[in-house]
Amino acid sequence: MSRMTRRTTAALAACLTGVLALAACGGGSSFDEGSGSGGSQPAASGPVTIKFMITSNGPADIKLQQDTVKPWEDKTGNKVEVIAASDRNQQLTQGFAAGSPPDLFFTEASSFPTYAKAGNLAPYGDQLPMKSDFYDGLVQTFTYDGKFYCAPKDFSTLALVINTDLWQQAGLGTGDIPKNWSALETVAQKLTTDKVKGLVIGDTRDRVGAFMKQAGGWIVSPDQTRMTADTATNLAGLTEVQKLLASGSASYPKGVDAGWGGEALGQGKAAMTIEGNWIKGAIKADYPNLKWQAVELPAGPAGKGTLSFTECYGVAAASKNQAAAIDLVKYLSTPEPAMALATGLGVMPSLRSAAAAYKGAFPNDAAFIAGAEYAQGPVTVAGMDPVLKDFDTQLASLPGGDPKAMLARLQKNGEAVFK
Repeated sequence: MSRMTRRTTAALAACLTGVLALAACGGGSSFDEGSGSGGSQPAASGPVTIKFMITSNGPADIKLQQDTVKPWEDKTGNKVEVIAASDRNQQLTQGFAAGSPPDLFFTEASSFPTYAKAGNLAPYGDQLPMKSDFYDGLVQTFTYDGKFYCAPKDFSTLALVINTDLWQQAGLGTGDIPKNWSALETVAQKLTTDKVKGLVIGDTRDRVGAFMKQAGGWIVSPDQTRMTADTATNLAGLTEVQKLLASGSASYPKGVDAGWGGEALGQGKAAMTIEGNWIKGAIKADYPNLKWQAVELPAGPAGKGTLSFTECYGVAAASKNQAAAIDLVKYLSTPEPAMALATGLGVMPSLRSAAAAYKGAFPNDAAFIAGAEYAQGPVTVAGMDPVLKDFDTQLASLPGGDPKAMLARLQKNGEAVFK
């Protein structure tokens, strides 16, 4: 995902997943005997072997996936060959071109519209019996041309992450947790010293964009059919970030010689940062002595707002095992396996029905999962990636730049994509 720094990209890639499917039935008894068809490929007869491509940080991730699919294998008689991608996008592109992609594969939100537009994905999402159990924003992320293509496996959201030692040293307590922009400005100032910034925030749309959402704006319309960038609400969001940066109480990571907000927090260069729940793994690995707390992001003029990051289970349109792949997705999209994967990967299950179990297992993550109900998903418009990367480049100069001009440029460039 272009929104992640190098470190958080790796963390998030380990977290997320994607699948797509359709067609006739693969052999073996099914978890849902009514798994529909609709793909153009002929069905394989008898038990089948599904090639399942994942992104992985190592053998532990592969074993986790293998262990999670084993009950489905045992029940259906089908087999799952878990393949760790070395370069997922390149391998998928080559597989699509050759007509031999994996049956099932993790699909990034940023890549999804390109694959869907090209006809590489089977749009099976509307067949899923648990469709209404997925968070609405995640379903919207993987809807293209009016069709819900693929099941979101898991997701992450942004929250305000606080160094509680620095918080207490500044004389702040529970009652000082910022609920709005004004309060955020106040506590950021109180937490700022000669050596510490009150807030460090990433310099791309995937952090700054949360303020646009809190102001009531976003880059594209809810149905992602038109640009809505050059608006007063988006300007209010960028102006608030610019105000924080100009006050000296906030900084981009590079301003404190850090690669991302989690590093700044862990090294004591930031008292607060805005990051996703992938920060847990980084803190555990690199800053085990850090005491921290995550709270919901402060509300803006339009109310609460955060961003979500996710992948889906993609099934290849060219797969002859679409029905079996869909059936596997149906199994994985139930609370028990979803929780197992979320626990092992450090992400959150995409099912509302798993939220209570997740909060019970990870009470410190309550702020992250609370954001699921109002999170804004990424822009998933085919051909928009270069436009968004250009906007990120513009945002890097926000401290001294012209936010109005940035939004006007984003609007113009984005409209050219829609034409």
